[in-house]
Amino acid sequence: MREPKTWDVLVAGGGPVGLMLACELRLHGADVLVLERLTEPDATIKAGSVNVPTLEAFRRRDLLGPIERFQAGMLASVAQMWAEPGKPAPDVSVVRERMRTVGGHFGGLFKLDPTRLDADDPDLDITDANPLAVMPQVELERLLAERAVALGVRIRRGVAVTEIGQDDDGVSVRCGDAAEVVRARYLVGCDGGRSIVRRQAAFDFPGTDPCITGRQAMVTIDHPERLPKGWNRTEVGMVVHGPVPGRILTVEFDGPPADRDLPVTREELETSLRRVSGQDVRITAVRSATRFTDNARQATSYRQGRVLVAGDAAHVHSPFGGQGLNLGIGDAVNLGWKLAAVVRGRAGIDLLDTYTAERHPIAARVLEITRAQVALMRPDPHTNALRDVVSDLIDTHEGNAYFVKLIGGFAQRYDLGGDHPLVGRLMPLLRLADGSTLADHFHDGGFVLLDLSGADRLQGFATGTDLPVKVVAGRAESTRITGLLVRPDGYVAWAREGGTADGLPEALSRWTRTTVNV
Repeated sequence: MREPKTWDVLVAGGGPVGLMLACELRLHGADVLVLERLTEPDATIKAGSVNVPTLEAFRRRDLLGPIERFQAGMLASVAQMWAEPGKPAPDVSVVRERMRTVGGHFGGLFKLDPTRLDADDPDLDITDANPLAVMPQVELERLLAERAVALGVRIRRGVAVTEIGQDDDGVSVRCGDAAEVVRARYLVGCDGGRSIVRRQAAFDFPGTDPCITGRQAMVTIDHPERLPKGWNRTEVGMVVHGPVPGRILTVEFDGPPADRDLPVTREELETSLRRVSGQDVRITAVRSATRFTDNARQATSYRQGRVLVAGDAAHVHSPFGGQGLNLGIGDAVNLGWKLAAVVRGRAGIDLLDTYTAERHPIAARVLEITRAQVALMRPDPHTNALRDVVSDLIDTHEGNAYFVKLIGGFAQRYDLGGDHPLVGRLMPLLRLADGSTLADHFHDGGFVLLDLSGADRLQGFATGTDLPVKVVAGRAESTRITGLLVRPDGYVAWAREGGTADGLPEALSRWTRTTVNV
């Protein structure tokens, strides 16, 4: 009898993070199986926006077009929300221009304005997009599922992971109540905040307990004009109405729900909405609804032997500021090329240690950001005073820039060493003389060594590396950079201004796991 197939990587969880990881793994040559317990994509209302690191990850993989097309359709819905009673909705072009001023919120202070940022701020050269783009999680999942299938990823739905075990050669995963066991060299848990993989592999998951109950839904309301639009803080908590018709969110500081698994009923939503808003409104229909809390926890390490975790399986927190989905996509982009290099024999297992080292501090910061926002929402006199101070701070030039870049993901950096300020940050969105952007050269997922010296002098450095390195030579306007080495995840590993290549062999050796002698 033929031995059962052993996959390179088994991904538990077919949400956006698991699918993005599967795409990255497959792009770099790994044989991937995704197991998802749900039979169909989850249409429940969840995350609703993506920030700069996610947008640029999609740009590098030539997936920004679908997001932009969806944005165009969303503008019409936003226009309906902004329409004044008895008047037609504003033109979509007007809405698009107003949306340029929307950089998100901090603790419900919806006043972050990216148009107030300095045009020459060096942190802004990583994108030309708005820091936040409205993109419901279910739409993102559909897009990534289509890409995964096109790349040859195997996706099995209706298959739940129930038990795992690992040995020196790989991981065995038992599925559902059946005796089926799937074998893989590595397992990555992308199975959410209550991850079976994380629990079975005994990851430490410390953090803080929840103190709120949040409810988010898409509903039909009998008198929507009675509800204030946007984010509003009341004597009870927070109530949100918009940015599209029918979307509501309430936050109450009465502790976590007694049972998060119970269905969210129309009566529960209506009671909470009336209580928090103080308005006489009725919910007549519910299209989608969910509960959430501010439970904030993070795995101390993202790897236990041959088992890894990503997304909500690695860190959980409240959804304020739209950080969770984006954080998970960042995990997937960081881990994908590294794990593929290991399973394909192009790098040693020590490369996986950089996954926790780089991503753990980013998530720890996000947890602090979300805790701070919960503290800023509390309905009490001391928080009233604190909100006034923070609001005044956001109104300043420096304060607005700080919070826009914080929520938009501009501030994310890795400690990669190096003596150039670009090292460890997302690559700049350079436009080359041939009409391409630097991002256009990442569609196949490899490293890019950019030579802007005009002398084609960096080609020899990339010869013979174990991981693929594409050398792109040319010219670019408005930059002093003469050379960049950019990893597959879009982060700069080496940068130079001037004619030397000092440090490039070391950077190539470190990340391609090849001794470079030039």
